[in-house]
Amino acid sequence: MTSNHRPRLSRVVWGAFLVLFPSVLAAEEVQLNGANTAWILTSTALVLFMTLPGLALFYGGLVRSKNVLSVLMQCFAIACVVSVLWLLFVYSLAFGDGGSQNAWLGGFGKAFFAGVGLDSLTGDIPETVFAMFQLTFAIITPALIVGGFAERMRFSAMLWFSVLWLILVYAPVCHWVWGGGWLGQLGLMDFAGGTVVHINAGVAALVAALVMGRRKGFPETPMPPHNLTMTVGGAAMLWVGWFGFNAGSALAANGSAGMAMLATHMAAAAGSLAWMFSEWAKFGKPSVLGIVTGMVAGLGTVTPASGFIGPIGGLAVGAIAGVACFWATQTVKRRLHIDDSLDVFPVHGVGGTLGTLLTGVFAATSLGGLGLPEGVDMARQVGIQLVGVLATIGWCAVASWVIIKAVGALVGLRVSSEQETEGLDLVLHEETGYSL
Repeated sequence: MTSNHRPRLSRVVWGAFLVLFPSVLAAEEVQLNGANTAWILTSTALVLFMTLPGLALFYGGLVRSKNVLSVLMQCFAIACVVSVLWLLFVYSLAFGDGGSQNAWLGGFGKAFFAGVGLDSLTGDIPETVFAMFQLTFAIITPALIVGGFAERMRFSAMLWFSVLWLILVYAPVCHWVWGGGWLGQLGLMDFAGGTVVHINAGVAALVAALVMGRRKGFPETPMPPHNLTMTVGGAAMLWVGWFGFNAGSALAANGSAGMAMLATHMAAAAGSLAWMFSEWAKFGKPSVLGIVTGMVAGLGTVTPASGFIGPIGGLAVGAIAGVACFWATQTVKRRLHIDDSLDVFPVHGVGGTLGTLLTGVFAATSLGGLGLPEGVDMARQVGIQLVGVLATIGWCAVASWVIIKAVGALVGLRVSSEQETEGLDLVLHEETGYSL
């Protein structure tokens, strides 16, 4: 028998073996990967670290001292209530009964984490780890919205809004994109949350700001951040935590995660510098607040693209984000006088939109990306990305408006003018952030 017949014979023997003993192949397919599990466990901690304490400190430093505890309280409470709802049924709505069974919303098959046991896997990691990782995304998204109505919303209204928004907005969009829903089937490229997290949060914050109206004295009265040191500390935590956010979304300890981390870091650096130089050119001086906000803009914008582009693409996306988001803040606050208190829409809404669209561009191998889907050219992919952007904006805007109107009718949205003057820390919690 010649040597070129041996491979053919071995394939026949191996095929017959698998027909007779299919459990051998099944065991290979469902084997847990310890390295991937360890990385996603680490990423989960990093993403939770982004909200508590990262985002809480970032936002807390940006408000006035009389409202610092109210912001910290809101972030902490959101983390708690979202966690409980995730266990009860929201994880199931996002990731249960997906794929062709339901393109719009998962069912209740995984409510109370039914079937999520010690040995159940998602890919080659425990489903418990996957569910916990996704929970951290569900926590930070409504926490981001807090910046749109800071310093004037009742605590009870914030809780009601966050609960209803998680169920009616976050869970459906998450299912559309990541849970086997229609946008994922269409071919939308959203690696870590350009639509699910950033566009969703940005649009909801804008709707809330428009419905609730401006803070007392805005824009005539200056309302500078009370503690930029706290803000910079929170920003640094966000930068580090974002590596879990983006690189962890590879769901594996592999080259894709490494490339996502590298692209993410370059976008953060470029976004910081682009915002700094834009501000320097316009106002004559660069600010600490500007450079850290540019960092967040770069990170938010690169999020959907991070696993599909190279480091040069990350640099380009971050630079575009720094300039575009800076000018968006100038338009929203200085020209339109919309009191999106902590610039959630200009940074996350605009950044998420830009990043989702630019994913279809910089993913191309000709621009250093890792490649578009087979058989799809750049123009078609950008069109798919645009569909994802418009669908997310449309659903989020309408649903958020209905929710905030309903919450206003149920418990009232705003504290009184006198209470706003006194500060939410004392009025709502009978505490003060500083006793000096």
